[in-house]
Amino acid sequence: MVDAFLGTWKLVDSKNFDDYMKSLEPGCSSDLSIYSSSSWVTLCKSIVTLDGGKLVHLQKWDGQETTLVRELIDGKLILTLTHGTAVCTRTYEKEA
Repeated sequence: MVDAFLGTWKLVDSKNFDDYMKSLEPGCSSDLSIYSSSSWVTLCKSIVTLDGGKLVHLQKWDGQETTLVRELIDGKLILTLTHGTAVCTRTYEKEA
């Protein structure tokens, strides 16, 4: 089942990404400059499991947690990111 997730995927749609990023670190946005910010670096515990065909990635740090759930629907990879009440959905298509 995990083999179905292998490959190169292209982002084709994203909903609420800025809200998700802001929930992780107030003042954050999807601006690429955040990735070079030293305040963005943190250590976290990650657990990845396969649950009913979904790849579930749980990250915990400093009393917080976020989940990244990857699932295949109609040949597309759907990534749902959740942190608190912020939920982001990103859709990817597999490249040939």
